[in-house]
Amino acid sequence: MSILGLTIFLAIPAEYLDLVTAMPIEAQNTTAPAAIKASNDTSIGVAYLGESRRTLEQALHKIANCLNQLTDDDVQWRQFESHNSIQNIVLHLCGNVRQWIVHTVDGVPDHRDRPAEFADHQPRTRAELLAMLAEVVSAADKALAACADQRLLEAIHVQGFDTTLLAAIFDSVSHFVGHTHQIVYITRLRVGEAYQFQWTPKTVE
Repeated sequence: MSILGLTIFLAIPAEYLDLVTAMPIEAQNTTAPAAIKASNDTSIGVAYLGESRRTLEQALHKIANCLNQLTDDDVQWRQFESHNSIQNIVLHLCGNVRQWIVHTVDGVPDHRDRPAEFADHQPRTRAELLAMLAEVVSAADKALAACADQRLLEAIHVQGFDTTLLAAIFDSVSHFVGHTHQIVYITRLRVGEAYQFQWTPKTVE
């Protein structure tokens, strides 16, 4: 069973088989699922929610592409002790998306422990981390899909900030993309010239 069309080739423990499916990296679907593709609705709010879903889905694929090329030891690696490993970044993304999107949009209780995301050094496999992230992104996708665009200017309070639902979603999605590129950079440091891009242009422009 796939989440948001996500396909990977990691050896997935049995407890995660309902979350991710094992397939070759070449077979990864890099197009948005039909449910996320552009609709005929002309509402800017509806378009915004759809683009937010699509951006999260695409970033998740980029992270999966990185984890496919790493070892379990690689996700624990940090260049300096004060730096974050890929494991810590993934846990941080899970906490942020769950708090800023799933909680604010869907009303799920917020029990986030942000310091724990960076303090966690216990050994975790790539499959476990990807399953955790895919589960959170799937929950966010469902929340955004069900969110009425009329709610976007709704005033909310999250992580000590008074803001709007629109701003919270924007901040969380852009935050996710930023850390995705951090994971890409760390992956390229680890695998060097062997790094495989998830997508490359087919034409010169």
